Amino acid sequence: MSTEERIINASFHVLEENGISKTTTKKIAEEAGVSEVTLFRKFKSKDNLIEVSKKVFVEEFIKQINKIFEFDDSISVNDYLRESYLKIINLPGDDFKIIKVALEEIDGIPFEESIILKIADTIINKLKSFFKMQISKKNIRDVNPDILAISIYSVFFETIVLWKFFAKTPQYDVNKYIDDFLDVLNNGILIK
Repeated sequence: MSTEERIINASFHVLEENGISKTTTKKIAEEAGVSEVTLFRKFKSKDNLIEVSKKVFVEEFIKQINKIFEFDDSISVNDYLRESYLKIINLPGDDFKIIKVALEEIDGIPFEESIILKIADTIINKLKSFFKMQISKKNIRDVNPDILAISIYSVFFETIVLWKFFAKTPQYDVNKYIDDFLDVLNNGILIK
């Protein structure tokens, strides 16, 4: 691993552990096993280093998200949603550290520049494309794909935040949870 990679990894680890306000170049240098002079020589400023570090980890997470939400035209709606949900919930905890950093940064930067928005847009756009395809194939009724994608994203995001960060898991099996969600999605809530 190069010095730059060690510094970027250390920067993100310190950022995730301490938050933006308590992240210092001294802590980053110690974690990376380099001097503070090396940090500034390579990255010019703490702010630049933090931005580079977040960018690297966001890009990696978004690559994973894109893989999770890939689809082909032969997959059913239920299979796609079930597989995507299970893949995202089963990502290793380390992969979710970018979400923790993203949640902390919300107060500090304009929302349009936030990590959360980048991740949300990636997932919502993939879901929207999938639903548009399903509508065009007449596999689902002609609903607003934006609303449907945002609704699905909301359930996925709730799962990530509550389950992965706050250990608020349901009192029953994850497969039962997704089955119950798909039942509500497919059949609605009104008695006909």
